[in-house]
Amino acid sequence: MSNKRKFQELTIRDSFMFAAVMVQDDNCKKFLEMLLGINIKKIEISYEKCLIFNPDCKGVRLDVYANDENNTRYDVEMQVAEQELGKRIRYYHSQMDMDLLESGHNYKELPATYVIFICNFDPFKKGKYCYTFENICIEDTTIRLCDESISIVLSTEGKNADSIPKNLKNFLSFVKEDNSKNDSETEDEYVRQLQKSIRKLKENRKMERGFMAWIDIRDEIRYEIRDEVRNEVRDEVRNEVRNEIQIENNREFIFEILSELGIIPKEIEDIIKSENRINILKIMVKIAAKTTSFSEFEEKISKL
Repeated sequence: MSNKRKFQELTIRDSFMFAAVMVQDDNCKKFLEMLLGINIKKIEISYEKCLIFNPDCKGVRLDVYANDENNTRYDVEMQVAEQELGKRIRYYHSQMDMDLLESGHNYKELPATYVIFICNFDPFKKGKYCYTFENICIEDTTIRLCDESISIVLSTEGKNADSIPKNLKNFLSFVKEDNSKNDSETEDEYVRQLQKSIRKLKENRKMERGFMAWIDIRDEIRYEIRDEVRNEVRDEVRNEVRNEIQIENNREFIFEILSELGIIPKEIEDIIKSENRINILKIMVKIAAKTTSFSEFEEKISKL
């Protein structure tokens, strides 16, 4: 029952709802046209690309992954927490490129890629609704790398409404509002379209069951990661304890052997107690077993 209530309370800011809304071709198409100021004839959502995974790298779950008639690729993400945004964008671009360029193909075959983050905060604290990044030359900003790798960060906390299209401002305001206002009347046609999509999704029992299954899978992955981390920590602690025991045992063995020569000088005792390298302590054990005096022992261990 708690999952059902939670499902009915979802807004477009929630990853599940955002993805469910934006994988609808018309919703995604109109968003990209509004943001980029272009006309897109056809948009194709790649459902199987919602998770890009390289076995040698970190996996990436994409909210919405699409391409248009020019083979331009778009990754659109809803972001509600400030978590290494710049490096995440860099990594998403790299994973998209690895997925796009098969071995043996020419680099010129790489299509243009957009990574778009919609943030419910201002990540750069400059009061802008839209931050667009391309690779340019630092020494001469008129020179562009022309790698067709573009990153766009949208913020709901912008202050420069006059610098962006009104419909984009309306969309970002819609993202910012809480649930009680998300279903309110609006003059913006695109926002009304999104509201309608959300209402239909919440009336769909299959979608509700899908959300509960998604929660279960998400929690299962979290538990698996948590258990994996715990096991790693447990192994690390176990190894540290084992190492400490070996160190202490070797120290005691050295003291036991040297005690046969008489009272161990404090200088030598301090050297042995301060040594934490197990391999050196093992060598000290062998030296102690063969030495006939403290001075001889001290001379030999000074060379280690």
